[in-house]
This record gives sequence, C-alpha cells and structure tokens, in this order.
Amino acid sequence: MVEWQDYQGPFADVVGFFGKKLEIKSASPHGAIYKPGTVLCTLTTKGKAKLFVSDFTNPVTFVGAAFNAGIDQAQNGDPRFGQGFVGYAKRFGANVADQANGAFFKDLVYPTVFSQDPRYYRLDRGGTAHRVVHAISHVVIAHNENGAPVFNYTEWLGTATTVALASTYHGYRAHGVAPYAEGGALGIANDAGFDILREFWPDIVHKLKLPFRTPRQPTT
Repeated sequence: MVEWQDYQGPFADVVGFFGKKLEIKSASPHGAIYKPGTVLCTLTTKGKAKLFVSDFTNPVTFVGAAFNAGIDQAQNGDPRFGQGFVGYAKRFGANVADQANGAFFKDLVYPTVFSQDPRYYRLDRGGTAHRVVHAISHVVIAHNENGAPVFNYTEWLGTATTVALASTYHGYRAHGVAPYAEGGALGIANDAGFDILREFWPDIVHKLKLPFRTPRQPTT
C-alpha cells in the first residue's frame, strides 16, 4: 500500500499523523490507493495480531484518549477520579484502557474466533449516498476470510465486551442497564463514523490535491 512517506507535500506530518490511523483498518478491493501489482488478501491470526498492535500503538490513539480525558475532567465524569493532575491521569488511563480493549477484541480476538476480516472494505465508487450507506452497513455486515458477507459479530460482541470491561473501572457505568446501552450505542456510532471517514478519505486526499506519487486510479 502507498506509505505516508510517499507524500512529499507541505502538510506531510499532519496528513500522515491522522491519515495513517484511518488506513490501518481500511482495505480497497478496487485498488484505489494500492501500488500496481498489489494483491489484497485476508489476514492470518498473526496478521490480525499485527493489526491490533498497529491500531492501538498509533499516536492518534493516545491523542484521542488525552482529549476524551480532558472532556471527562471538565464535565467531572467519573467523580471518584477527582480533579487536578491525579484525576486527569486516572481518566487518561481509563480512556487508554478503553482503546486497548476495543482494539484487542475487535482487531484480534473476535475476528479470529469467527474467522472474520476486521478491516473496512472501501467501496470507492458510486454516488455519495450509496457509499455512506455502504460505510454505515459495515457495523452490521462484515466479510469472512473467504470474502463472503456475514453478520458482523466482531463489532457487536467486541463493543459489548469493551463496555462490560469498562464498567469495572468507570464507576458511573455500574448503575443499571442504561449506561451499558448508552456506551454500546456510542461505541457502534463511533465505529460507523470512522468507517464513513475511511470511505471518503481517498476523495479528501484527492480533493486537497495532496501529491502522492501513485495516481488514484483502480489497478488490475
């Protein structure tokens, strides 16, 4: 796949920093952003483990955790964490744990158990509405390792497991069913939003005329 080092423009650092996070879990069957001759294949268990490590250790993961911790601090979410630097550090640690759990179960554990590909398969063609529906549908429909469409067990069980584990260190989620349902709905909505961004990321790159060396046309 085209590496971010291939981009030589004035915004290379910014584009690479945020764009790489999107591309880690993106796949383009039509070859839109792949170098000529690339063959798209399914992931082995080892490949899924590498995907988990790459996804979790990406710097954007920690930037997002830091941002969410700041929002929680301002809103006094998880009051038992307190305020000040110690309270922020606890919130940051909890948000990092959320990211780690989500990546572990959605990139490695459940994709391996159900033989599913955890990546998002970009449509990369057709009308905007059609592509948005395609992106949103990924939270319901995934691909088996043989390429066949199947219910996305990874998304739903991964989200449920992540929310359940989060309740052990997010005290406010331990009261009733509603917090669990809200956490699950937010998690699935967040994943759908990222899939929409993954779908249109090549269009954004093309629209901004970022000078990648490989042209944005399908390859055979």
